Amino acid sequence: MAHLCGLCLALRGDHGQFARVVTNYDGLLISVLTEAQAEHGGRGGKAGTGRRTAGPCPLRGMRTASVAQGEGARLAAAVSLVLASAKVRDHVADGDGLLARRPVALAARKVADNWGRAGARTGADVGFDTAVLVDAVDRQAGIESLAGPGTPVLTVTEPTETATAAAFAHTAVLAGRPGNAEPLAEAGRLFGRLAHLLDAVEDRDADAASGAWNPLTATGTPLTEARRLADDAVHGIRLALKEAEFTDGRLAHLLLVHELPRSVDRAFGTAACGHEPDTAHTGPSARSAAPHGAFGPPQGPYAPQHPRAPHDPDHPHHGGGNPFGGEPPRPGKRGFFTGCAVAVGLCCTCKACCADEFEGPWSRRRREGWCSDCDCDCPDCSGCGGCCDCCGNCCSCDGCDCGCDC
Repeated sequence: MAHLCGLCLALRGDHGQFARVVTNYDGLLISVLTEAQAEHGGRGGKAGTGRRTAGPCPLRGMRTASVAQGEGARLAAAVSLVLASAKVRDHVADGDGLLARRPVALAARKVADNWGRAGARTGADVGFDTAVLVDAVDRQAGIESLAGPGTPVLTVTEPTETATAAAFAHTAVLAGRPGNAEPLAEAGRLFGRLAHLLDAVEDRDADAASGAWNPLTATGTPLTEARRLADDAVHGIRLALKEAEFTDGRLAHLLLVHELPRSVDRAFGTAACGHEPDTAHTGPSARSAAPHGAFGPPQGPYAPQHPRAPHDPDHPHHGGGNPFGGEPPRPGKRGFFTGCAVAVGLCCTCKACCADEFEGPWSRRRREGWCSDCDCDCPDCSGCGGCCDCCGNCCSCDGCDCGCDC
Protein backbone atom coordinates (compact mmCIF):
# COMPACT_ATOMS: atom_id res chain seq x y z
CA MET A 1 0.00 0.00 0.00
CA ALA A 2 2.91 2.34 0.66
CA HIS A 3 4.09 1.87 -2.91
CA LEU A 4 0.60 2.07 -4.40
CA CYS A 5 -0.06 5.35 -2.57
CA GLY A 6 3.43 6.56 -3.47
CA LEU A 7 2.77 5.96 -7.16
CA CYS A 8 -0.57 7.75 -6.93
CA LEU A 9 0.96 10.76 -5.16
CA ALA A 10 3.91 10.89 -7.55
CA LEU A 11 1.44 11.14 -10.43
CA ARG A 12 -0.43 13.92 -8.67
CA GLY A 13 2.71 15.80 -7.70
CA ASP A 14 4.21 15.84 -11.18
CA HIS A 15 1.14 15.83 -13.41
CA GLY A 16 -1.94 16.93 -11.49
CA GLN A 17 -4.97 15.24 -9.95
CA PHE A 18 -6.37 13.69 -13.13
CA ALA A 19 -3.17 11.75 -13.80
CA ARG A 20 -3.87 9.64 -10.70
CA VAL A 21 -6.39 7.56 -12.67
CA VAL A 22 -3.49 5.65 -14.29
CA THR A 23 -2.36 4.23 -10.93
CA ASN A 24 -2.03 0.46 -11.33
CA TYR A 25 -0.70 -2.56 -9.45
CA ASP A 26 1.83 -3.63 -12.10
CA GLY A 27 3.48 -0.20 -12.03
CA LEU A 28 4.14 -0.29 -8.29
CA LEU A 29 6.51 -3.26 -8.79
CA ILE A 30 9.03 -0.77 -10.20
CA SER A 31 8.90 1.24 -6.98
CA VAL A 32 9.16 -1.98 -4.93
CA LEU A 33 12.25 -3.17 -6.82
CA THR A 34 13.96 0.20 -6.53
CA GLU A 35 13.44 0.32 -2.79
CA ALA A 36 14.50 -3.32 -2.37
CA GLN A 37 17.91 -2.51 -3.86
CA ALA A 38 18.44 0.86 -2.18
CA GLU A 39 21.43 1.18 0.14
CA HIS A 40 19.41 1.66 3.31
CA GLY A 41 16.37 -0.46 2.50
CA GLY A 42 14.51 2.35 0.78
CA ARG A 43 14.70 4.83 3.65
CA GLY A 44 17.04 7.46 2.34
CA GLY A 45 19.16 5.17 0.16
CA LYS A 46 21.07 5.92 -3.02
CA ALA A 47 17.94 6.01 -5.14
CA GLY A 48 16.43 8.73 -2.99
CA THR A 49 13.55 6.36 -2.35
CA GLY A 50 12.48 7.05 1.19
CA ARG A 51 9.20 7.14 3.02
CA ARG A 52 7.13 10.09 4.10
CA THR A 53 3.85 10.53 5.92
CA ALA A 54 1.01 11.39 3.55
CA GLY A 55 -2.09 13.25 4.64
CA PRO A 56 -5.60 11.81 5.01
CA CYS A 57 -7.18 10.24 1.93
CA PRO A 58 -10.76 8.96 1.44
CA LEU A 59 -9.41 5.70 -0.01
CA ARG A 60 -7.59 5.09 3.28
CA GLY A 61 -10.58 5.99 5.46
CA MET A 62 -9.24 9.55 5.93
CA ARG A 63 -6.14 8.28 7.70
CA THR A 64 -2.52 9.27 7.22
CA ALA A 65 -0.04 6.69 5.97
CA SER A 66 3.63 6.12 5.33
CA VAL A 67 4.14 6.17 1.54
CA ALA A 68 7.08 5.59 -0.78
CA GLN A 69 8.64 8.56 -2.50
CA GLY A 70 11.62 9.32 -4.69
CA GLU A 71 12.94 8.21 -8.04
CA GLY A 72 11.45 4.70 -7.87
CA ALA A 73 7.94 6.11 -7.52
CA ARG A 74 8.61 8.65 -10.28
CA LEU A 75 9.88 5.96 -12.66
CA ALA A 76 6.74 3.93 -11.93
CA ALA A 77 4.67 7.03 -12.67
CA ALA A 78 6.45 7.64 -16.00
CA VAL A 79 5.94 4.04 -17.13
CA SER A 80 2.29 4.07 -16.06
CA LEU A 81 1.60 7.30 -17.96
CA VAL A 82 3.23 6.17 -21.19
CA LEU A 83 1.52 2.78 -21.21
CA ALA A 84 -1.85 4.30 -20.27
CA SER A 85 -1.43 6.78 -23.12
CA ALA A 86 -0.79 3.93 -25.55
CA LYS A 87 -3.77 1.98 -24.25
CA VAL A 88 -6.13 4.93 -24.70
CA ARG A 89 -4.88 5.51 -28.25
CA ASP A 90 -5.42 1.83 -28.99
CA HIS A 91 -9.02 2.01 -27.76
CA VAL A 92 -9.59 5.15 -29.83
CA ALA A 93 -8.24 3.42 -32.93
CA ASP A 94 -10.55 0.44 -32.31
CA GLY A 95 -13.55 2.69 -31.64
CA ASP A 96 -14.39 0.89 -28.40
CA GLY A 97 -17.57 1.94 -26.58
CA LEU A 98 -18.05 5.69 -26.26
CA LEU A 99 -14.78 6.24 -28.10
CA ALA A 100 -16.63 5.42 -31.31
CA ARG A 101 -18.13 8.92 -31.03
CA ARG A 102 -15.93 11.52 -32.66
CA PRO A 103 -16.07 14.22 -29.92
CA VAL A 104 -15.22 11.69 -27.21
CA ALA A 105 -12.45 10.21 -29.34
CA LEU A 106 -10.89 13.64 -29.92
CA ALA A 107 -10.91 14.39 -26.19
CA ALA A 108 -9.46 10.97 -25.34
CA ARG A 109 -6.72 11.37 -27.95
CA LYS A 110 -5.77 14.74 -26.45
CA VAL A 111 -5.57 13.23 -22.97
CA ALA A 112 -3.44 10.36 -24.30
CA ASP A 113 -1.03 12.77 -26.00
CA ASN A 114 -0.68 14.79 -22.79
CA TRP A 115 0.01 11.65 -20.78
CA GLY A 116 2.61 10.50 -23.30
CA ARG A 117 4.50 13.80 -23.13
CA ALA A 118 4.22 13.93 -19.33
CA GLY A 119 5.59 10.40 -19.00
CA ALA A 120 8.49 11.25 -21.28
CA ARG A 121 9.36 14.30 -19.16
CA THR A 122 9.31 12.36 -15.90
CA GLY A 123 11.26 9.51 -17.49
CA ALA A 124 13.94 11.96 -18.63
CA ASP A 125 14.14 13.39 -15.10
CA VAL A 126 15.09 9.97 -13.72
CA GLY A 127 17.32 9.04 -16.68
CA PHE A 128 14.91 6.65 -18.40
CA ASP A 129 14.20 6.93 -22.12
CA THR A 130 10.50 6.14 -22.58
CA ALA A 131 11.05 5.79 -26.34
CA VAL A 132 11.60 2.06 -25.77
CA LEU A 133 8.07 1.83 -24.38
CA VAL A 134 6.56 3.84 -27.23
CA ASP A 135 8.43 1.74 -29.79
CA ALA A 136 7.19 -1.48 -28.17
CA VAL A 137 3.60 -0.28 -28.27
CA ASP A 138 3.89 0.81 -31.91
CA ARG A 139 5.37 -2.55 -32.92
CA GLN A 140 2.68 -4.44 -31.04
CA ALA A 141 -0.07 -3.33 -33.41
CA GLY A 142 1.92 -4.38 -36.49
CA ILE A 143 2.81 -7.77 -35.02
CA GLU A 144 -0.81 -8.47 -34.10
CA SER A 145 -1.99 -7.59 -37.60
CA LEU A 146 0.42 -10.13 -39.13
CA ALA A 147 -0.08 -12.92 -36.57
CA GLY A 148 -2.15 -15.93 -37.55
CA PRO A 149 -2.47 -19.67 -36.98
CA GLY A 150 0.98 -21.16 -36.51
CA THR A 151 2.62 -17.90 -35.39
CA PRO A 152 4.49 -18.53 -32.10
CA VAL A 153 2.63 -16.73 -29.33
CA LEU A 154 5.96 -15.48 -27.99
CA THR A 155 6.29 -13.41 -31.14
CA VAL A 156 3.18 -11.54 -30.02
CA THR A 157 4.39 -11.07 -26.43
CA GLU A 158 7.86 -9.80 -27.45
CA PRO A 159 7.08 -6.04 -27.40
CA THR A 160 5.62 -6.31 -23.89
CA GLU A 161 8.67 -8.29 -22.78
CA THR A 162 11.03 -5.64 -24.16
CA ALA A 163 9.20 -2.78 -22.44
CA THR A 164 9.08 -4.41 -19.01
CA ALA A 165 12.69 -5.57 -19.26
CA ALA A 166 13.83 -1.98 -19.80
CA ALA A 167 11.78 -0.67 -16.88
CA PHE A 168 12.94 -3.38 -14.45
CA ALA A 169 16.58 -2.94 -15.47
CA HIS A 170 16.48 0.81 -14.85
CA THR A 171 15.59 0.23 -11.20
CA ALA A 172 19.14 -1.10 -10.79
CA VAL A 173 20.51 2.15 -12.24
CA LEU A 174 18.39 4.24 -9.85
CA ALA A 175 19.50 2.14 -6.87
CA GLY A 176 23.18 2.36 -7.80
CA ARG A 177 23.51 -1.38 -8.43
CA PRO A 178 24.51 -1.73 -12.10
CA GLY A 179 25.30 -5.41 -11.58
CA ASN A 180 21.61 -6.07 -11.06
CA ALA A 181 20.59 -4.65 -14.43
CA GLU A 182 21.03 -7.90 -16.39
CA PRO A 183 19.15 -10.27 -14.02
CA LEU A 184 16.38 -7.72 -13.49
CA ALA A 185 16.06 -7.22 -17.24
CA GLU A 186 15.54 -10.98 -17.55
CA ALA A 187 12.99 -10.93 -14.71
CA GLY A 188 11.20 -8.03 -16.38
CA ARG A 189 11.17 -9.76 -19.76
CA LEU A 190 9.55 -12.84 -18.26
CA PHE A 191 7.14 -10.75 -16.18
CA GLY A 192 5.98 -8.99 -19.35
CA ARG A 193 5.50 -12.36 -21.05
CA LEU A 194 3.52 -13.67 -18.08
CA ALA A 195 1.31 -10.57 -17.85
CA HIS A 196 0.49 -10.79 -21.57
CA LEU A 197 -0.29 -14.51 -21.38
CA LEU A 198 -2.50 -14.23 -18.31
CA ASP A 199 -4.47 -11.35 -19.85
CA ALA A 200 -5.01 -13.47 -22.94
CA VAL A 201 -6.18 -16.46 -20.89
CA GLU A 202 -8.55 -14.43 -18.73
CA ASP A 203 -10.04 -12.57 -21.72
CA ARG A 204 -10.24 -15.58 -24.03
CA ASP A 205 -13.94 -16.35 -23.62
CA ALA A 206 -15.02 -12.70 -23.53
CA ASP A 207 -12.97 -11.93 -26.65
CA ALA A 208 -14.50 -14.89 -28.45
CA ALA A 209 -18.00 -13.69 -27.56
CA SER A 210 -17.34 -10.12 -28.70
CA GLY A 211 -15.17 -10.98 -31.69
CA ALA A 212 -12.17 -9.12 -30.24
CA TRP A 213 -8.60 -10.10 -31.12
CA ASN A 214 -6.95 -12.52 -28.69
CA PRO A 215 -3.35 -13.75 -29.07
CA LEU A 216 -4.12 -17.34 -28.08
CA THR A 217 -7.07 -17.64 -30.44
CA ALA A 218 -5.35 -15.83 -33.30
CA THR A 219 -2.20 -17.99 -33.14
CA GLY A 220 -4.04 -21.22 -32.34
CA THR A 221 -2.11 -21.66 -29.08
CA PRO A 222 -3.79 -24.27 -26.82
CA LEU A 223 -4.23 -23.58 -23.11
CA THR A 224 -1.81 -26.39 -22.26
CA GLU A 225 0.98 -24.61 -24.13
CA ALA A 226 0.04 -21.26 -22.58
CA ARG A 227 0.22 -22.87 -19.14
CA ARG A 228 3.63 -24.36 -19.88
CA LEU A 229 4.95 -20.97 -20.97
CA ALA A 230 3.46 -19.29 -17.89
CA ASP A 231 5.02 -21.83 -15.52
CA ASP A 232 8.38 -21.46 -17.27
CA ALA A 233 8.16 -17.68 -16.88
CA VAL A 234 7.40 -17.97 -13.15
CA HIS A 235 10.37 -20.30 -12.67
CA GLY A 236 12.63 -18.04 -14.74
CA ILE A 237 11.67 -14.96 -12.71
CA ARG A 238 12.61 -16.73 -9.51
CA LEU A 239 15.99 -17.82 -10.89
CA ALA A 240 16.71 -14.32 -12.24
CA LEU A 241 15.92 -12.70 -8.89
CA LYS A 242 18.33 -15.06 -7.15
CA GLU A 243 21.12 -13.56 -9.28
CA ALA A 244 20.38 -10.00 -8.09
CA GLU A 245 21.55 -8.42 -4.83
CA PHE A 246 18.97 -6.78 -2.60
CA THR A 247 19.27 -4.77 0.57
CA ASP A 248 15.82 -5.91 1.68
CA GLY A 249 14.09 -8.08 -0.90
CA ARG A 250 11.27 -9.45 1.27
CA LEU A 251 8.39 -7.55 -0.32
CA ALA A 252 9.70 -8.14 -3.85
CA HIS A 253 10.02 -11.83 -3.00
CA LEU A 254 6.45 -12.03 -1.73
CA LEU A 255 5.07 -10.32 -4.83
CA LEU A 256 7.18 -11.94 -7.54
CA VAL A 257 7.81 -15.40 -6.07
CA HIS A 258 4.77 -16.12 -3.91
CA GLU A 259 2.00 -14.21 -5.68
CA LEU A 260 2.82 -14.80 -9.36
CA PRO A 261 2.19 -18.59 -9.15
CA ARG A 262 -1.13 -17.85 -7.48
CA SER A 263 -2.02 -15.51 -10.33
CA VAL A 264 -1.25 -18.27 -12.82
CA ASP A 265 -3.42 -20.72 -10.89
CA ARG A 266 -6.30 -18.25 -10.74
CA ALA A 267 -6.10 -17.51 -14.46
CA PHE A 268 -6.10 -21.20 -15.40
CA GLY A 269 -8.59 -22.24 -12.72
CA THR A 270 -6.21 -24.49 -10.83
CA ALA A 271 -4.84 -24.55 -7.30
CA ALA A 272 -1.25 -25.23 -6.37
CA CYS A 273 1.43 -24.13 -3.98
CA GLY A 274 3.24 -20.88 -4.70
CA HIS A 275 6.66 -22.58 -4.52
CA GLU A 276 7.87 -25.60 -6.39
CA PRO A 277 10.60 -27.64 -4.71
CA ASP A 278 14.12 -27.29 -6.08
CA THR A 279 14.63 -31.08 -5.91
CA ALA A 280 12.62 -34.08 -6.94
CA HIS A 281 11.81 -34.85 -3.30
CA THR A 282 9.12 -33.27 -1.21
CA GLY A 283 8.38 -33.14 2.46
CA PRO A 284 10.03 -31.43 5.44
CA SER A 285 13.46 -32.99 4.89
CA ALA A 286 13.64 -31.78 1.30
CA ARG A 287 12.44 -28.34 2.28
CA SER A 288 15.08 -27.96 4.95
CA ALA A 289 17.81 -29.06 2.53
CA ALA A 290 16.75 -26.82 -0.34
CA PRO A 291 19.21 -24.00 -1.08
CA HIS A 292 17.93 -20.54 -0.29
CA GLY A 293 20.22 -18.50 -2.54
CA ALA A 294 20.64 -14.74 -2.60
CA PHE A 295 16.91 -14.29 -3.12
CA GLY A 296 15.69 -17.12 -0.95
CA PRO A 297 12.65 -17.36 1.29
CA PRO A 298 11.78 -14.32 3.42
CA GLN A 299 13.21 -14.19 6.90
CA GLY A 300 12.11 -12.53 10.12
CA PRO A 301 8.42 -11.63 10.47
CA TYR A 302 7.70 -12.84 6.93
CA ALA A 303 9.01 -16.36 7.49
CA PRO A 304 6.24 -18.96 7.75
CA GLN A 305 6.03 -20.88 11.01
CA HIS A 306 5.98 -24.72 10.93
CA PRO A 307 4.12 -26.52 12.24
CA ARG A 308 1.06 -24.29 12.43
CA ALA A 309 -0.17 -23.82 15.98
CA PRO A 310 -3.79 -24.70 16.73
CA HIS A 311 -6.08 -21.75 16.38
CA ASP A 312 -6.41 -19.95 19.68
CA PRO A 313 -7.94 -16.48 19.70
CA ASP A 314 -5.92 -15.67 22.83
CA HIS A 315 -2.65 -16.83 21.31
CA PRO A 316 -0.35 -13.86 20.53
CA HIS A 317 0.06 -15.04 16.92
CA HIS A 318 -3.65 -15.38 16.28
CA GLY A 319 -4.89 -12.07 17.56
CA GLY A 320 -7.26 -9.91 15.56
CA GLY A 321 -6.26 -11.28 12.17
CA ASN A 322 -2.79 -9.70 12.44
CA PRO A 323 -0.41 -11.97 10.43
CA PHE A 324 2.64 -10.70 12.29
CA GLY A 325 1.31 -11.53 15.75
CA GLY A 326 -0.28 -9.60 18.56
CA GLU A 327 -3.62 -7.87 18.96
CA PRO A 328 -3.70 -4.75 16.78
CA PRO A 329 -4.40 -1.56 18.72
CA ARG A 330 -7.97 -0.37 18.50
CA PRO A 331 -8.12 3.19 17.18
CA GLY A 332 -10.23 5.72 19.03
CA LYS A 333 -13.62 6.84 17.79
CA ARG A 334 -13.90 9.78 15.44
CA GLY A 335 -15.74 12.97 16.22
CA PHE A 336 -19.10 13.72 14.62
CA PHE A 337 -17.92 16.05 11.88
CA THR A 338 -14.81 14.00 11.03
CA GLY A 339 -17.00 10.90 10.85
CA CYS A 340 -19.38 12.69 8.50
CA ALA A 341 -16.48 13.56 6.19
CA VAL A 342 -15.29 9.94 6.20
CA ALA A 343 -18.84 8.70 5.54
CA VAL A 344 -19.07 10.95 2.48
CA GLY A 345 -15.74 9.61 1.27
CA LEU A 346 -16.87 6.00 1.74
CA CYS A 347 -20.02 6.64 -0.26
CA CYS A 348 -18.27 8.59 -3.03
CA THR A 349 -15.63 5.87 -3.48
CA CYS A 350 -18.20 3.03 -3.21
CA LYS A 351 -16.17 1.36 -0.46
CA ALA A 352 -19.20 1.04 1.82
CA CYS A 353 -20.96 -0.91 -0.92
CA CYS A 354 -18.31 -2.80 -2.87
CA ALA A 355 -15.40 -3.37 -0.45
CA ASP A 356 -15.14 -6.67 1.41
CA GLU A 357 -14.52 -4.66 4.57
CA PHE A 358 -14.43 -1.02 5.50
CA GLU A 359 -13.84 0.97 8.64
CA GLY A 360 -16.90 2.47 10.28
CA PRO A 361 -16.81 6.26 9.84
CA TRP A 362 -17.50 7.01 13.51
CA SER A 363 -16.77 3.81 15.48
CA ARG A 364 -13.74 2.80 13.33
CA ARG A 365 -14.80 -0.84 13.71
CA ARG A 366 -14.34 -3.19 10.76
CA ARG A 367 -17.62 -3.73 8.91
CA GLU A 368 -18.54 -5.88 5.91
CA GLY A 369 -19.38 -4.16 2.64
CA TRP A 370 -23.07 -4.11 1.81
CA CYS A 371 -22.54 -6.24 -1.31
CA SER A 372 -19.79 -8.48 0.05
CA ASP A 373 -21.85 -11.66 0.60
CA CYS A 374 -20.03 -14.61 -0.94
CA ASP A 375 -22.12 -17.20 -2.76
CA CYS A 376 -19.22 -19.44 -3.77
CA ASP A 377 -18.64 -22.95 -2.45
CA CYS A 378 -15.60 -22.32 -0.31
CA PRO A 379 -13.95 -25.41 1.24
CA ASP A 380 -14.36 -25.88 4.95
CA CYS A 381 -10.97 -26.08 6.62
CA SER A 382 -12.28 -27.12 10.03
CA GLY A 383 -10.77 -30.34 11.31
CA CYS A 384 -8.39 -30.85 8.39
CA GLY A 385 -5.21 -29.84 10.16
CA GLY A 386 -5.10 -26.20 9.09
CA CYS A 387 -3.91 -24.42 5.98
CA CYS A 388 -0.46 -24.24 4.50
CA ASP A 389 1.46 -21.24 5.87
CA CYS A 390 3.16 -20.76 2.52
CA CYS A 391 0.35 -20.94 -0.01
CA GLY A 392 -2.86 -20.79 2.05
CA ASN A 393 -4.25 -23.99 0.55
CA CYS A 394 -6.43 -26.14 2.80
CA CYS A 395 -4.61 -29.37 3.62
CA SER A 396 -6.49 -32.64 3.72
CA CYS A 397 -3.86 -34.28 5.94
CA ASP A 398 -2.62 -33.55 9.45
CA GLY A 399 0.13 -31.35 8.11
CA CYS A 400 1.21 -29.61 4.95
CA ASP A 401 3.22 -31.73 2.53
CA CYS A 402 3.04 -29.48 -0.52
CA GLY A 403 6.78 -29.43 -1.12
CA CYS A 404 7.37 -25.74 -0.28
CA ASP A 405 11.04 -25.00 0.21
CA CYS A 406 10.33 -22.01 2.45
